[in-house]
Amino acid sequence: MLRIDRRLITNFDFAGFFLILTITFIGLLTVFSATTSASERFSYYFIKQLEGTFAALGIYLLFCSIGYEKLERWSYFLFFFVVVLLGITLIKGSIGMGAQRWISIAGVKFQPSEIVKILFPAFFSYFLTTEKRPFTTNTFKPLIIILCIVTVLVLKQPDLGTAIIILASGCILLMVAGLNKKFFIIAAIVIALAAPLCWSLLKPYQKNRIIVFMGGGDSHKERYHIEQSKIAIGSGRFFGKGYLQGTQNHLCFLPERRTDFIFSVFAEEFGFVGCCILILLFFLLFYHLFSIIVTVTDKNAQLLMYGLITPLVLSTGINIGMVLGLTPIVGIPLPFMSYGLTHTLITFAMCGWINSILMRRGSMVKKTEG
Repeated sequence: MLRIDRRLITNFDFAGFFLILTITFIGLLTVFSATTSASERFSYYFIKQLEGTFAALGIYLLFCSIGYEKLERWSYFLFFFVVVLLGITLIKGSIGMGAQRWISIAGVKFQPSEIVKILFPAFFSYFLTTEKRPFTTNTFKPLIIILCIVTVLVLKQPDLGTAIIILASGCILLMVAGLNKKFFIIAAIVIALAAPLCWSLLKPYQKNRIIVFMGGGDSHKERYHIEQSKIAIGSGRFFGKGYLQGTQNHLCFLPERRTDFIFSVFAEEFGFVGCCILILLFFLLFYHLFSIIVTVTDKNAQLLMYGLITPLVLSTGINIGMVLGLTPIVGIPLPFMSYGLTHTLITFAMCGWINSILMRRGSMVKKTEG
């Protein structure tokens, strides 16, 4: 039976946990509003998300109770299995909304690409534990190759949003680990030159999303999602229409309102003031997590923390920017808010893993001194 040493409780990140619970509670209220109707007060989606949230809390505490190094070691080997699943998903995965992202094992349906978000940082940091510092460019070559393979596999599903998160998070990890800046300059030049080829490889709907972002498209066709999102957000004005009073939401004008456009539902009902409070909560959470990384003395643990926090920050920024029209629509859920069991469980697992590292800071000091 797993037990948490009472001495570790003193290092438990109660502030971060409280912020996570607060945002999650707001998310549940918003999912309820986005899915309720006169014929079905407590919708199937809300009940499923509520059950998933309780399961996610259990995952959070489970990850807190296990030593982060043990989790890292297990995840390193599990990562290879998930990469294989990504390949199988392209062949036998379930198709939904035009994408082949889901796979079912023993009756459990999930997205392997979401699991990559938590496993790749562990694979990355554990791989570097076997290498001597300072790292050279050759040290990072296997990691760069693996990162490219995983990104391509996810992109082929197609899942452009998750591929962007994985690639961007991996690049940030490479920067934090000390890869030479020349690599990123050369990579940027290569990507810029290959842009025409990349455009030709995109699916038609992905091209339309970029065209819409640039201001093109028909408001009744390609621009429908973003136009309805802006109407919902704008109609909330300063204080919002009130909880459960959003017309764009309840008259079903707003598409994907329980998932990608959950922020638009919240904005319509709580207005500019509510949005500022929600964004402030996210800012406080991420600022808090990044600020306590410096309290961790183990460099490997620090790198792992960066890898776990970064996807959450990127997902939040891209999702909110997406519904405001500041970034292209790429189908990225809002952490702690959007409906979806796989990404909810993975998000809480990431946060629980971070807390596991923080709870064991004292043993790191002793290990370092020894």
